[in-house]
Amino acid sequence: MKTMNTKRKKQLLLLVRSYIIFFLSMSFVLSCCMILFLHLIGTSMNITYTEEGIGKAAMYTFWNVVWLSFVFTVIDIVRRKYTVERPIRKIVIAAKKIMSGDFSVRIEQGNFIEKMNNFDVITEYFNQMAQELSGVETLRTDFISNVSHELKTPLAVIGNYGTMLQAENLTDENRIEYAKAITESARRLADLITNILKLNKLENQQIFPEKKIYDLGEQLRLCLLNFESTWEKKKIEINTDIEDGVLIESDGELLSLIWNNLFSNALKFTERGGSVSLKLKSEDDSAVVEVSDTGCGISPETGAHIFEKFYQGDTSHAAQGNGLGLALVKRVVDIVGGDISVSSEVGKGSTFTVKIRKKTDG
Repeated sequence: MKTMNTKRKKQLLLLVRSYIIFFLSMSFVLSCCMILFLHLIGTSMNITYTEEGIGKAAMYTFWNVVWLSFVFTVIDIVRRKYTVERPIRKIVIAAKKIMSGDFSVRIEQGNFIEKMNNFDVITEYFNQMAQELSGVETLRTDFISNVSHELKTPLAVIGNYGTMLQAENLTDENRIEYAKAITESARRLADLITNILKLNKLENQQIFPEKKIYDLGEQLRLCLLNFESTWEKKKIEINTDIEDGVLIESDGELLSLIWNNLFSNALKFTERGGSVSLKLKSEDDSAVVEVSDTGCGISPETGAHIFEKFYQGDTSHAAQGNGLGLALVKRVVDIVGGDISVSSEVGKGSTFTVKIRKKTDG
C-alpha cells in the first residue's frame, strides 16, 4: 500500500512538473512574440498602425516564431540525447550482452536527468531480471553437471562388471555377484531417470491437484506395506501410531510420492536391526505425519540443504541415492500447500515432519 501511494505521488509530481515547464515555455514564446509585435508597430522602425504596418510587424513576428521554433528544436534534440537516447543505448547494449550469454552485466543507475524520466525504475527491474537469469543459468549448469555425474557412475559399474562377466573360468559365485551389481546399477539408473522426469514435470508444468476427500491413515498404511519385504530382509522394527479418522482433501497420487520417498529413505539409511516409526496425528486444522528412523542421521549443515536437487551431504548416501527424492518431495509438498521439516542428530537418526491441511467442514 505504501509503495502504491509513493508511486501515485511520484506520478502526480511528474505531471505538475511537466505542466509548469510547458506553461513557462509557452509564456516565454508568446511574450516574446507579443513584445516584438508591439515594438515593431512603434516608431523605432517607422511602422504605423496601418494595414501595411501591421502586415510588416506580423511578418517579423512570424520569422521570430520560426527562429524560436528552431531554437527549441535544438534544445529538444539535446534533451532527448541525454534523457532518452543515452539511457536507451545503455539498456540495448546490456540486453545484447545478456542475449550473448553474459548474465553478469548490470546497468549503472543514471543521473538526475535520467531519473526524471523514470529510467531508474527500468534500470532497477532490468538488473533484477539479469540477476534472476544468472541464478537460473547457474542452476541449469549445476543440474547438467550433476546429472552427467550421476549417469556416469552406474554406467561405469555396468560396463566394468559386464567386462568381468566375459572372463573365462568364472565361478558361479562371482557370476551371481557381478550380475547383482549390474542389476543394482541398472535399477539405480532407472530410478534416477524416473525422478528426473517426475521433477521436471512438477517444476515446468502448472500442476492443478485433483483434490479428493480420503482417509490419510489408510493411505499411509498401504504405502508402508509396499516396503514389507525391505524391512523384513533387514530385520527392521516398524512402529506405528496412526490416529483413526483423519480425513484430508488433497491429491492422493501426489501425496503417495511423498510417503513412498520418505519410507524408502528411512528404510534405506537404517542399519540392520534398527527401527522405523510412523506417526499420524491431528493438530488444529492440519494432519501431521512423522517418519522417524534410527539411521546415521544428518548434520545441521546438511539439513539446511537436504531438499535441494542432487544435494548429498553424506558420502555414504551417495552410493544409494541420487539426491532427487527429497527435492521431489519438497516440490509436491509446495504444490499441495503443505509444509515439511526435518530434525536429526548424527548417529541417532532423523525425523521428517509433514503437515497437510485437513478436510474443511462444509
